[in-house]
Amino acid sequence: MALNKICTLCLRQNSRELRILNNLINKRNHFVYTADAESPVKGETTKLNMFQAINNALDSALQSDESALVFGEDVAFGGVFRCTIGLQAKYGPGRVFNTPLCEQGIVGFAIGAANMGSTAIAEIQFADYIFPAFDQLVNEAAKMRYRSGGQFDCGKLTVRAPCGAVGHGALYHSQSPEAYFAHTPGLKIVVPRGPIKAKGLLLACVRDPDPCLILEPKALYRAAVEEVPVADFVLPIGKADVLLKGEQVTLIGWGTQVHVLLEVAHLAKTQFNASCEVIDLVSILPWDRNTVCQSVKKTKRVLIAHEAPLTGGFGAEVAATIQEECFLHLEAPVARVTGFDTPFPHVFEPFYLPDKWRCLDAIRNLLDY
Repeated sequence: MALNKICTLCLRQNSRELRILNNLINKRNHFVYTADAESPVKGETTKLNMFQAINNALDSALQSDESALVFGEDVAFGGVFRCTIGLQAKYGPGRVFNTPLCEQGIVGFAIGAANMGSTAIAEIQFADYIFPAFDQLVNEAAKMRYRSGGQFDCGKLTVRAPCGAVGHGALYHSQSPEAYFAHTPGLKIVVPRGPIKAKGLLLACVRDPDPCLILEPKALYRAAVEEVPVADFVLPIGKADVLLKGEQVTLIGWGTQVHVLLEVAHLAKTQFNASCEVIDLVSILPWDRNTVCQSVKKTKRVLIAHEAPLTGGFGAEVAATIQEECFLHLEAPVARVTGFDTPFPHVFEPFYLPDKWRCLDAIRNLLDY
């Protein structure tokens, strides 16, 4: 409170700066959502936002697999983001149920259920609270098949976790922990950019032979609306999407940041007459090195943007690979625009996020290098 008062007093000396700060703080999202225009499968579609698409995918999983279980904190009444609403009424409390407030217990139970042949779909209410279950995921789930020489596995395990900035989440409800888990052989990690990807990727995770973690950008639950296929379908894990073709700069992101980069690409065309190629990485582990490197060899400049802090972020892994495989093609060093190496702030969230203006400035530096 004292810090807020000091900042307000300082900014009163410049009313223009105060208006800018208020506009930033009052703006809920730092992106303009771009819907996927094409359906990945033929047939009927219905307009859904992302939490409804996830609910639809869970419904399909429960309907097609009698061993499937959906559980987590408060999922019986729909969960805090309503992703599981109506499922207990349809499938009963034996298949859709609440758990104690214990993330280690949720994931431990899920591993056991998957080992015994059930399809376990666990929800961690916020990705920020997945860390008590870190040992269960990286030392148990990821290593089960290797440890047992293939006799046991928990490949029927999927963990869902809402992640990323939401406009008011601050340090305990806004984190993006993908890099922690990307260091773990045996896990698969995906991040959807909208309703179509959320449904297809979630069903792919549920049916994959390895344990999967799907990180759902919570800012997209209601902001993202698309025409989603009614039919059951899966989308590939490990395949990036080229969303916009370009010739001069490759822009790489995942989740919500993809929409920031699409807007930045149009700004770069308008302001710099620069042609940018936008790639949604989609899958963090495994990730699509071929698509990324092919693009970078063509454009010769690359910007990677993610909400997580700079140091040790997954962008560093992508940058290292680009340096190894595309070094002789590069016309400028690989650029990263990310969150800062601080706890995620509250009222200063707009300054922390890698928004379009920070990304546009990085593109200008790449072009001028």
